[in-house]
Amino acid sequence: MLWEQRVRYAAQTDIGFRRKNNQDSCAVALCSLKEEWEEGGHLFVVADGMGGHAVGELASKIATDTIPHMFAKLRGRPPAVALKIAIEEANDVINERGSQNHDFMRMGTTCSTLVLCPQGAIIGHVGDSRVYRIRNSQIDQLTSDHSLLWEMIQSRKLNQKDAERLCPRNVITRSLGPEPNVDVDIEGPFPVEPGDIFLLCSDGLSGLLSDSEIGMIAGTVPPNEACRLLVNLSNLRGGPDNITVIIVHTGDLPEGVDVVYERPVPPSRFEGLSWGGFALMCVFAALFLVGLYFFELDKERRLQGGAILATAALAGIAYWTWHRSRHFKNGSDYAPNSAVDRRPYREAPARITDAFVEQITHLEADLQQAAIEDHWPVDWPSYEEAFRRARDAVEKRLFTRALVEYGRLFDLLMAAIQQQRKLQLKEQRPKKGSGPSISTIKDAT
Repeated sequence: MLWEQRVRYAAQTDIGFRRKNNQDSCAVALCSLKEEWEEGGHLFVVADGMGGHAVGELASKIATDTIPHMFAKLRGRPPAVALKIAIEEANDVINERGSQNHDFMRMGTTCSTLVLCPQGAIIGHVGDSRVYRIRNSQIDQLTSDHSLLWEMIQSRKLNQKDAERLCPRNVITRSLGPEPNVDVDIEGPFPVEPGDIFLLCSDGLSGLLSDSEIGMIAGTVPPNEACRLLVNLSNLRGGPDNITVIIVHTGDLPEGVDVVYERPVPPSRFEGLSWGGFALMCVFAALFLVGLYFFELDKERRLQGGAILATAALAGIAYWTWHRSRHFKNGSDYAPNSAVDRRPYREAPARITDAFVEQITHLEADLQQAAIEDHWPVDWPSYEEAFRRARDAVEKRLFTRALVEYGRLFDLLMAAIQQQRKLQLKEQRPKKGSGPSISTIKDAT
């Protein structure tokens, strides 16, 4: 990635419909100078806190304050190393804060971070918040959920259908804060191509929308409108949890710059092999051929041929293994099992479909009907204008424009729903001097 490539982003966090406080938090730290970017990179963080009362809210806030601060202090070190240290420092601060107060014991938070730097995209990850990449109408999940559900699937103890039926989705196996030490997953660097879109989110979004739905919206709608539409759809599907999303668009290359973006590949088989090592490998190959000759063509020396074959093969394998381990120990940029040779953890199509647009139109129609019947305080003139544009876009099959217009319709309807909820809360609040009352407030969804 180049400094001259423009980066656009939008971020939104929402309390949802069921929670009393927002335990999610997010942070963005963009470099203002080229030198800063070359020594570190742009940083994006999403954290989803856990714990009763305000404990989770405090944990996630500590994470989104500590990580950018520590990452900036470590500028000049390799970004992957700096990111790992910064996340571990956040774990230390949260753990220490929790140990100082009995009410804060074992408070924790998930954490997903993205760094865009000269090396590409680097991800630091703990918990079940996610980082996605959208490219060429496909969405790739670049993080692995640290949850009971995913671990049961990855260990092949249960297939995906059985695991989703038997395992609770909200049980996570790793987080920042509860323990003095934490295992941080560092992924990448992934190559960044012009037009790539990255999305970070808490499970309040990914638990209610499919990967394809997230990709269709974030991959086509501008960042601000996409964030609002994703949050609104999550709330309209119940909003049982806090919702946080950051969408990052990487720009085109500047004029006159010609860069070929290729996926990194492992070094060639003999890269770094000395002439002495090459000669030794030739000796092993010659011994192998001699052994093969005796084994296949000389019946009297068949046993000796087999022994020579086995010795040459084992010696060659042992030497190659030693050479590779020494090569990587001395600082190779590529190592087996690095993110360079990994596929995304999950992939899904992200091209807008007729079925998805139809689903959106039905949802809007149902909400419009509810707004009319229940007299929601909707800005109807603005609504009718946006509705006309949305219907016109659908008829012309301009689906990207249609999603933008439906996003505006949902903005107006959600604003009315929030006003309706406030009125209900005000009406059901006990008056001064009256006895305690217990009431149930029905969500206007």
